[in-house]
Amino acid sequence: VQLQASGGGLVQAGASLRLSCAAAEGTFSNYAMGWFRQAPGKEREFVARVSRSGQSTGYADSVKGRFTISRDNAKNTVYLQMNSLKSEDTAVYYCAADTGILVPTTPRDIRYWGQGTQVTVSS
Repeated sequence: VQLQASGGGLVQAGASLRLSCAAAEGTFSNYAMGWFRQAPGKEREFVARVSRSGQSTGYADSVKGRFTISRDNAKNTVYLQMNSLKSEDTAVYYCAADTGILVPTTPRDIRYWGQGTQVTVSS
């Protein structure tokens, strides 16, 4: 599966953004999906994940209550709605796919990566 992320940008603290990740070359509904991020000088970290059906989700504690992951299997797209953005959310955001029930939360275990999209939150 090939993944294409979009939707990043520069926003002020407290604003919202929605990231999208479109999948090609594969049956999208066969893949669990997730979002990770990597800030400058830091390791890539888990942000959110959603099961193949969309019924199960999981979030990092740092984004719980502010970010929402969803997917539209008819559009082969997974979304990350980010509200109440903080400066510490500044990072390159990557979408990920895996064939398990949920994507692993450890980046080294992820099978498929999309390219990143930059999110910058100014305070």
